[in-house]
Amino acid sequence: MYAHELYARIEKDIIKPQQSDKWFSYMEEVSRFICDNFKKRSIGLVCDNSEKIKKIYTPVFPTDHAMRFVIEKGKRDVLLFTHHPMKWNIEKQPPFQNMNKYLLKKLKDKKISVYNLNVPLDNFSEYSTSLTLSKAIGINPIKPFGQYFGALCGVFGDAEFKTVDELSAMFKEILGHKTSLYNYGDIEIRDGIIAVIAGGGNDIEMLKEVAKQNVNTLVTGITACNDYSKPAHEYARQNKINILGGTHYSTEKFACIAMCNYFKKIGIKSEFINGAPNFKDL
Repeated sequence: MYAHELYARIEKDIIKPQQSDKWFSYMEEVSRFICDNFKKRSIGLVCDNSEKIKKIYTPVFPTDHAMRFVIEKGKRDVLLFTHHPMKWNIEKQPPFQNMNKYLLKKLKDKKISVYNLNVPLDNFSEYSTSLTLSKAIGINPIKPFGQYFGALCGVFGDAEFKTVDELSAMFKEILGHKTSLYNYGDIEIRDGIIAVIAGGGNDIEMLKEVAKQNVNTLVTGITACNDYSKPAHEYARQNKINILGGTHYSTEKFACIAMCNYFKKIGIKSEFINGAPNFKDL
């Protein structure tokens, strides 16, 4: 498929006119590799290196591992489709880090483009981060919530779990690794309703919406109690909201896996690239 046809299709199917982002304001270091489209709105095509797209790879972050994985395949005219246009490491400051410049040059030489959907993929839809996470752990989506750059990034859903401990056990099983549980509320899940925000949902504004709906359990990704998140933890404690965390990567990967189904439907081969969770997120 011609690259411009693919980008037009994604634009039509997934990106909403009201959505915006500000990634490029943090990406001056790699500016020479970034196309004008991304510099203007921080959504969509990041690196315009190919006229045709023969295959798509879908990692969550453009890590060195993901970039090398695609480069070492030795194929040209492919697309690296990511949820974030920067790498994530909560142990660094700032935690979002620019892509490797050496590897960006390699991508250009190999005619490998980079495309990013952060806000559009967080927005409530069949392929969204919170909806795909909800379904993976057995929560049936009811309605979206959580205004975020023109998107609704959270989901309220119901499930058969009676207690937070039951939910936590399933969460660990599905993610395949340890998770975090901050028991700030009752052990029983109130009215069977659970709030889900993949990634960075441990935020006071998001928690206010959870409290307003009289929900006492939030599933999210990043839950580490640090200088940035202490106010959110205190709000959750005061309002008796339990918080479960599964890391940034692991709670958002289901959307990137689901996007492979989207690309299959429009006739392009795709492959999810596994990454690694950072347990410092918890």
